[in-house]
Amino acid sequence: MGKIWIPGMMPIELLLILATTFFVFVGVGWLLKTQNRSIPKFGQAILIWLTAFVILKFVLYPPIPSALMKTYMGLITLVLFLLVSADEESWTDFKRPILKTLAGETPGYRGVRTITLVALPLLAGMGTYNNIVPKFEEPIELRTVHPAPPAAVKVHDLKGGDKTFTLQTAQNPFRVDEDGQYSRDVQQKHVNDNPFDPNASKYMQYVREGGAIFFQNCHFCHGDNLDGRGMFAFAFNPIPANFSDPGTIAQLQETFVFWRVSKGGPGLPREGFPWASAMPPWEQHLTTDEMWKAILFEYWHTGFYPRTWD
Repeated sequence: MGKIWIPGMMPIELLLILATTFFVFVGVGWLLKTQNRSIPKFGQAILIWLTAFVILKFVLYPPIPSALMKTYMGLITLVLFLLVSADEESWTDFKRPILKTLAGETPGYRGVRTITLVALPLLAGMGTYNNIVPKFEEPIELRTVHPAPPAAVKVHDLKGGDKTFTLQTAQNPFRVDEDGQYSRDVQQKHVNDNPFDPNASKYMQYVREGGAIFFQNCHFCHGDNLDGRGMFAFAFNPIPANFSDPGTIAQLQETFVFWRVSKGGPGLPREGFPWASAMPPWEQHLTTDEMWKAILFEYWHTGFYPRTWD
């Protein structure tokens, strides 16, 4: 299944997509109704719920964080209940298979009732056990995961002098197409390319160089798979960022990541605390070009695309 990639997708665009999906579902429901409702209301509701889940979970891109996913699915569930209870006929049709299952008078529904009455207590018991079983992890430290970035940042360049970057207009100078021109879509074109191909494009050459920089400096904490599970990761609390998680770099602008990499934990603003980030200010160890290349590699390796300001 292909992914719908929406660069720089903002919450209002997500709501528009959800609204469009909702009207599509209403249209499908109307079509089924005109055909003597070949699918009962209960089946329609389940089908709509599953379709929405698949779209939000596997089709929409960038990925939606788990907390937002739960919020959207909760809203969709609420809307479905409003739809099926809009009139008495619809509500009666919706609850008919549920009542038949609970009654268990029909052989087919009797089997479903048996499975349901066995599965639900088991699931409830598993959930209860997971909630009350003693945990030995350290208590959660409240912190701002993605603090607001400054409008501009002055970064020390090891090649000499300081450079000022306006984060809203700055661009990764190595995200370029075959002609050497900046292109925010170039990653899509080379997502499956081999960076070690001797005939690799300029973009893939920069990805290869960024990978070398990452594995020389960053993988000790962020891990070989960029999952925050490096050999030193569990010496820190919190552990290093998991780039393969859709809640990290997939939700950020590339310039935001550059700001965080260059300044590290010590360079966070006051509103970013309490903070326990052990990441060093890489501007003291890498050139600005090396930091941009490492970030380029991180996005290419994870398959995520940087968000855009628009």
